[in-house]
Amino acid sequence: MFQRFFIFLILCCSSIVLASQVETENGKHYLMSYFVGNGEDGLHLLHSTDGLKWEPLRNGKSFLTPTIGRDKLMRDPSIVRGPDGVFHLVWTISWTQPGIGCAHSTNLIDWSEQQLVPVMEDDPGTRNCWAPELFYDDKAKEYLIVWASTVPGKFPGVGSEDQYNHRQYFVTTKDFKTFSKTKLYFDPAHNVIDAFLTKDGDRYLLFYKDETLKPEPKKSIHLAIGKTSVGPFESQGEIGHKNWIEGPTALKIGEFLYLYYDCYRDKHYGGVRSKDLKTWENITDRLSFPKGVRHGTTFEVDAETVRLLKSH
Repeated sequence: MFQRFFIFLILCCSSIVLASQVETENGKHYLMSYFVGNGEDGLHLLHSTDGLKWEPLRNGKSFLTPTIGRDKLMRDPSIVRGPDGVFHLVWTISWTQPGIGCAHSTNLIDWSEQQLVPVMEDDPGTRNCWAPELFYDDKAKEYLIVWASTVPGKFPGVGSEDQYNHRQYFVTTKDFKTFSKTKLYFDPAHNVIDAFLTKDGDRYLLFYKDETLKPEPKKSIHLAIGKTSVGPFESQGEIGHKNWIEGPTALKIGEFLYLYYDCYRDKHYGGVRSKDLKTWENITDRLSFPKGVRHGTTFEVDAETVRLLKSH
């Protein structure tokens, strides 16, 4: 009896200390969803209070294991919290299947049944659906899902490895039960993947990867700006300090917009930041990420969400 009471007391004290640590951390909390390896074990989360030092939650273990799709992968996980407080997740389910994964949670711990959304079913022969990103349009009060697909013969010309020639497509939804017809989202007249959309005042910022391979590899991050969430978007040029980077994601922290990206050849994370979206400061040497982090998406959360995650 005494032993059980002693263990209970230790757990209570630990929870109090943990809650205190969370509540006294600068008031801001940021998470990054990411995958490791090939995405076999599912959803991973990082936590930061300053946007520079990122630490794994749950000791780096997965929060959600993929169960759907031909390959049962969970690559490129993107999370957005809706105005009702529910977290929505989309991800790449396969290298070759023309659909995406979708699930929902109120706390990032307990998840709904996983759903396969066949977004390219009206384009037979579509080779893939890669790196879907979620965005909530507060004006239209609906969600956008944006991803990259190659539809053979649709955009003839120089592509990338294995004849991929991607463009960005999108659907909208209000409830994740019914979806709009798939439409072309962004065509910069070259192979493009990994589009990330965020809002900056009245402007919509679209960061994306130029996936051009020939005659000279680009593999760089660019910025385009639009007046609405569905464009049209005007290119602002290249962002970042090197090529062979992908998976851009952005956070507004104080007066800076931080842009993070996966330096996938060098196997580490990099980043830049800017006050005016014109001059970008390289902050890679100031960033701290665990090894193995791949293609993350950042978002801000409240202290209570972090407390629950840390106690899980």
